[in-house]
This record gives sequence, C-alpha cells and structure tokens, in this order.
Amino acid sequence: MGRGKYFEDFVVGEESISGGRTITEADIVNFAGLTGDWYELHTNKEWAAKGPFGQRIAHGALIFSIATGLALRIDPPSDGLMAFYGLDHLRFVKPVFIGDTIHVKQAVIDKTERNEMSGVVTLRTEVIKQDDQVAVSYTAKVLYKRRIQE
Repeated sequence: MGRGKYFEDFVVGEESISGGRTITEADIVNFAGLTGDWYELHTNKEWAAKGPFGQRIAHGALIFSIATGLALRIDPPSDGLMAFYGLDHLRFVKPVFIGDTIHVKQAVIDKTERNEMSGVVTLRTEVIKQDDQVAVSYTAKVLYKRRIQE
C-alpha cells in the first residue's frame, strides 16, 4: 500500500506488512503513566514473576495503540485518508513481553461504498511477534475519500 491512496485504489485480497518495533520497559511505564493503569502484571517485576506469564507483559491496549502507528507506516496518511472508522473482533491472543519485536500484517478483506464522497476499507489486522506468533488480531475499518468523478 503506497502513499496517496483513495478508496478505489484498495484491492480486496491485497496484503501488506509493516516494519518492526521492539517493546521497551519505557513504553510500558509511559503508557501506565498516561492511562493510570499501574496494574502489577505490567509494572511490578517481582509480582509478575509469580503470575501466569512469569514476567511483566505489555498492556494489551498499548500493543493495539502501537499497532495503529505501525499500520500508518504501511500506508502513510494522505489526502485520501479521512478517519479511523471502527474496530471489530479485537482479541489479545498472546502476551507481549519487554524486548519482543512486533510488526503488523494487514489484508484488505472488504470495501464498501458509503456515499459518492467516501468508502470504508475493512482490514484484517494481525500484530505478529518475532517468533511469528499472533499477539493481537482485529478487524479495522478505515474511511477513505473517493476520487471525484468528472
């Protein structure tokens, strides 16, 4: 997916992969400070070591948030992009740990004309860890301008 796309430029079945990003302790601490979510599973090394994952995990909402940024690296915003329109079927499948590297894989699964000015592109989105395990999956809907027909 390239810069400057409009609704008509998307092809059902098209797949794209973002670059990667390593999750750091600073990411988790900054997110906890921003949201007020200081749950010990994310922020207390000793407490988390005794828990189900054996170590701290990143907030699911943090990983989703980072994924939205990684997706923008696939298709940088342009005149065609109008808005993030919605989200369906969000699942946190595997934990993401400090030091894990994630990337986003997206596939266009549907296009729906909204009106003569815009349409919704539906993207199956997976956040994938360095070991090829899916950590987060969801369906994103993005509103794009249509090319004006003259």
